[in-house]
Amino acid sequence: MKRITQDIKSGEFSHVYLLYGEEAYLRKQYRDKLKDALAAEGDTMNCTVYSGKDIDINEVLDMAGAMPFFAERRVIIIEDSGWFKAADDRVIELVKNIPDTTYIIFVEEEADKRGRLYKAVASNGYAALCGAQDEAALKKWVLGMLKKENKQITSDALDLLLDRTGTNMENIRREVEKLICYKYYEEGITAKDVEDLCIVQVQNKIFDMVEAVARKDQKQALDMYYDLIALKEAPMKILSLIARQFNMLLQVKEMRGKGYSEANIAAQTGLNAYYLKKKYIPQAASFELPQLKSALKKCVEAEESVKTGKMSDIMSVELIIVGLSSK
Repeated sequence: MKRITQDIKSGEFSHVYLLYGEEAYLRKQYRDKLKDALAAEGDTMNCTVYSGKDIDINEVLDMAGAMPFFAERRVIIIEDSGWFKAADDRVIELVKNIPDTTYIIFVEEEADKRGRLYKAVASNGYAALCGAQDEAALKKWVLGMLKKENKQITSDALDLLLDRTGTNMENIRREVEKLICYKYYEEGITAKDVEDLCIVQVQNKIFDMVEAVARKDQKQALDMYYDLIALKEAPMKILSLIARQFNMLLQVKEMRGKGYSEANIAAQTGLNAYYLKKKYIPQAASFELPQLKSALKKCVEAEESVKTGKMSDIMSVELIIVGLSSK
């Protein structure tokens, strides 16, 4: 990311950039920064955006070869193309031989580093990973947003904010904006403000539900489930998230037992290192391996019961929670 910031500051750009990774907020932010630096505001003649899996490659090639219209550069933005999973030779050739006045910005959630297109971009331009940020980076970012608005936040409120929002930066941004508006006439933001105002993400609710199951607190686990149903969350989606949670806990438990480092576990499971250490490892420790395997088996059986019409979707999840949280 520093490279892109330096390019913008110096005005010396690569002809091709790739912004990839799971953090959509960062992909969008740096896409817009590059676009604004490379093209004049509102210049639709020289800035073209292509999006989706059905992009016409020939049209892109024609556009890339066209001279800019009364401008210094032609900018092409290509989003969510899927080309970095299976690249077309024509695209690779374009990246290797981009016209002097053309600049291409690829924006993808996933990119195979072993692929020829990724290697072509890395050799001829710059590939920037927009991955999930760690706790320190997120806190620094939040504090920066609040500072611009002359606001402060207590350390416990900041911890609670991240617990409620997860690591998704767009979620965090929305909740921070709500807090700023809510505390318009006041400078300080407290844990109570976060508690009163900020929405708990569904995945976090699932985590808390599984935590209650581990404590054998059946009432709280069921109350959380009914809250999700009241919020119009589909029972089968809830079941899927519960199964995913137990699957993650099983992987963490097994790898911890084999002596894997936290960094290796995070890399292999795709879990954010902050949440791995703070939540997943402690929660995995509260279960035995047979319990986790049994929980996963019951999730599969519940899904089958719903699909075969033996049981309603709401009741199937309810029975799983009751069974797993029984003392």
